Amino acid sequence: MTIEELIAAERLPDDYAAIVEGHWKPLATQIARRAASRTPLIVGINGAQGSGKTTVCRFLELLLQRRGLRAVTLSLDDLYLTHAERLQLAAEVHPLFATRGVPGTHAVSMAFGIIEDVLAGRAFEVPRFDKAFDDRSNEVTRISGPVDVLLFEGWCVGAAPQAPDKLTRPVNVLEAEEDRDAVWRTLVNHWLGEDYARLFKLVDVLVMLKVDSFDAVIANRRRQEEKLAALNPLGPGVLDEDALHRFVSHYERLTRHMLEEMPARADMVIPIDRNQRPCGA
Repeated sequence: MTIEELIAAERLPDDYAAIVEGHWKPLATQIARRAASRTPLIVGINGAQGSGKTTVCRFLELLLQRRGLRAVTLSLDDLYLTHAERLQLAAEVHPLFATRGVPGTHAVSMAFGIIEDVLAGRAFEVPRFDKAFDDRSNEVTRISGPVDVLLFEGWCVGAAPQAPDKLTRPVNVLEAEEDRDAVWRTLVNHWLGEDYARLFKLVDVLVMLKVDSFDAVIANRRRQEEKLAALNPLGPGVLDEDALHRFVSHYERLTRHMLEEMPARADMVIPIDRNQRPCGA
């Protein structure tokens, strides 16, 4: 597949070729240089909702292939617990865990298993989560080994826990009204410092697609929902405007935290503007 064909397949404007040339090709070059001395290489692609992680990974796969490297993408979103598992977690631990997104709502053991297979050069299966139905799909993609580069993308990939004193004040109405005793956010923070921390330590290179503020996340998420609705208007997981704001509120605390602290420690930071493009593109 050519760059032009991928741009067409992704329904991107023709001028996106300039973004590929100016941003994704240099990023692919940096990753290839790292992979020259270490394979398989685990590359974490962090970015708030709607920052373009999926699109970037598709171009990186193609660009790395042209450099003789086999790259495969694993999305943290595809590792969500099933709908039934999250309902059980909500009933036994806290009601807010019914909503997918925050640390604690992923099958972390599944992520460990996949990365272990990648590091060992074995074949592995990539699961798929159907957001329109808010549940894990029965479909999986079988990947034969070995893989040179695993692009591990997700909104909180590489995130670090907050200091405990930062958890006291709620950041939005959701926390103020539905997590008054801070149990939910404290558990999210705890898991982020335990299982997720061990998982993220496996990342060799951390790339951050940095939106300028949390306000951009709401607008970007709205675009995602419009696409989901167009593809599957009857899907029960498609959100209306009120549900959208409540859903995004689950992500707000950690998103703001990452925007504040991650740029100083990420290996590469790429600013993303409100049009979901790298700044300066």
